[in-house]
Amino acid sequence: MAVFEYEAITPSGSKVRRSVEADNQQDALKKIRGQGMRPTKMKEKKGAAGIAGAGGDIEKKKFRIGAIFDRIKQQDIVQFTQQMATLQDAGLPIVRSLKILSGQMRQGRFRSQLEKVTDDVESGSTFSEALAKFPRTFNNLFVAMIKAGEAGGVLDLILQRLSDFQEKSMKLRKKVKGAMVYPIAVICVAAGILGFIMTTVIPQFQKMFDDMGTTLPAPTQALLAFSNAISTYWYLAPLVVFGVVGLIKALARTEKGGLALDRFKLTAPIFGQIVKKSTISRFCRTLGTLISSGVPILEALDIVRQAVGNKVIANAISDVHGSIREGETIAEPLGQSGVFDPLLVNMIDVGEETGELDKMLSKIADNYDLDVDVLVDSLSSLLEPVLIVGMGIAVGFIVIALFMPLLSIITSI
Repeated sequence: MAVFEYEAITPSGSKVRRSVEADNQQDALKKIRGQGMRPTKMKEKKGAAGIAGAGGDIEKKKFRIGAIFDRIKQQDIVQFTQQMATLQDAGLPIVRSLKILSGQMRQGRFRSQLEKVTDDVESGSTFSEALAKFPRTFNNLFVAMIKAGEAGGVLDLILQRLSDFQEKSMKLRKKVKGAMVYPIAVICVAAGILGFIMTTVIPQFQKMFDDMGTTLPAPTQALLAFSNAISTYWYLAPLVVFGVVGLIKALARTEKGGLALDRFKLTAPIFGQIVKKSTISRFCRTLGTLISSGVPILEALDIVRQAVGNKVIANAISDVHGSIREGETIAEPLGQSGVFDPLLVNMIDVGEETGELDKMLSKIADNYDLDVDVLVDSLSSLLEPVLIVGMGIAVGFIVIALFMPLLSIITSI
């Protein structure tokens, strides 16, 4: 294959400059027009050949190497869903919509996946079947809602709901992660300062104390021993960190260990409330979105159980699944789990009785999102003085431990 560089006008009227692989110029023009674009200039790229067997192509090889590190961002999926909803609402055929959106994407893994989805749909597959081939990009929730939209003939509405759901979930995730930036930065700076003091400043005092030949107080001896340990075995610090992280991950892979860790996440001081409320919010919003999209309740619960991200709550959802199979309500097993607040259980019970469970779940999710915002802001306000006090105590201990021998000498004189 040859590589052709071209300039074209997109359906929105903007001008783009890209390249395409094709057997000849006519085939290249066909591919460009198939993406909904109108080519204005084209020339063959000299010295660049497409992959045609074992020989390969330098540009293609570079792309494959880069694809290893090409991570699909959540923002890209949200943007694709929003644009797809707009195009479907405008009445464009789904294949045409996919071609337009894949053509606008930058070169990378996500564009390659969308092109394969387009080819599958053009070959006769449904949109949901084509998306299901990329489970790491389009999860069970995404595929199930698209499938429901196809079955009900309301794909544009489902895509818009899915877009709103993704946007709210991403906003909550960013809020929680953003709150962690400041304390982590302060801890890293404090650790760096203390490390400098331990490895550079304290050894100078140790030489002075050795010259004095006096018996040192217990705090001073402890400080010097800690300083010597850090100076001698500093390389063990990252190994300990990686070891602890690896141990936690290995523990999380086991059934009992993962359950214990997830239970700790829900009950930990301060952080536990944030994790608990954000997880329950995800459960309510996901289940409400699926039910409102026409997904059967049992199938929706299976999807939510896999997407909730906490084994304790997932087990509670499994109990709900069994309860509904036996003809009972959702609220009762949720209340028995001990994880969900009584107010939430009562609201779900009211939603079941009134037949508006999806709306009630969305309201609950909105309330929990507000609670998470308040908790995150409170945590940020609380951590600042705690970190400052902690740093002050550490520095104060160092100063007292270093000056105690000097004060004893001055007193004896």
